[in-house]
Amino acid sequence: MAFPIFALGLAFGSFLNVCIYRLPRGMSVASPRSACPGCGTPIHFYDNIPVLSWLILRARCRQCKAPISSRYVLVELLTGALFLACYLHFGMTLATLKYCAFGFLLLGLIFTDAETQLLPDKLTLPGIALGLVFSLLIPVNDLASQMLPGIVTLPVSSDLSWHLFSLLDAVLGAVVGACFIYGAGAIYLRARGVEGMGFGDVKLMAMVGAFLGIKLTVFTLFTGSIVGSLFGVATVFAVWIKRTRRRMTRNHEPAPEARRKAWQSAAIALRRHQMPFGVFLGSMAMMAFFVGNQFLHWYWGLL
Repeated sequence: MAFPIFALGLAFGSFLNVCIYRLPRGMSVASPRSACPGCGTPIHFYDNIPVLSWLILRARCRQCKAPISSRYVLVELLTGALFLACYLHFGMTLATLKYCAFGFLLLGLIFTDAETQLLPDKLTLPGIALGLVFSLLIPVNDLASQMLPGIVTLPVSSDLSWHLFSLLDAVLGAVVGACFIYGAGAIYLRARGVEGMGFGDVKLMAMVGAFLGIKLTVFTLFTGSIVGSLFGVATVFAVWIKRTRRRMTRNHEPAPEARRKAWQSAAIALRRHQMPFGVFLGSMAMMAFFVGNQFLHWYWGLL
């Protein structure tokens, strides 16, 4: 089953590329048929085969020879690899279907946010509803599922009990994820006077909570914040080093003065740069459903 599942992922990745391009522009993903953004020529079916067509055409449009972004083949390969990883990790179960759907949405949001700094409602809002539906079919089995049976009296043998606990865990995960991002954004806005978090990030974390429950939502929030912070710091240092060298080379400034002025310039650039936080949250959410529980079990063992 591995090969057909990987091929299915490639096909879904091809459709995901359509979503990434069209949704931020307010276009329909159903019609019209795919066309070259450069010349507008409709793409024939034999030029729309995932990965192979990109390689055969050498990443250029058949008609106008305009370059085709490597993002297309990257998304297709990542989606195929994601579907295959879910199958190998969860087996031929409903959990594989759940996490393939979740990963599909996350990949679309990650690449859309990276390109446009937008997180389309047409991916996040259906994702929230889908996560809640899946919680009734597959037990989330997170924090609420473990704690609430001691608080709320429901028969342990009742087939209805785990469905209720699982749904409640998904709802609480969505609320916690959304409220945390909304609160962080409100504090940043009040402190700095500029918007730090958009409502797209709020809806993204509500979707993550609906799929993963409270425990892994908290894992996603903190690991996403850490990775995002490390990326921001690394970006500042990279810009600082680059501008220091440029000042020393072009302006012939002494090294201490060049470093001081370059650091001020890098700090200003960071404040003005909009970092796509959804990229880090989405990436860590994807890590969470594969290794989140194992990581938390290891971490708690150290305490």
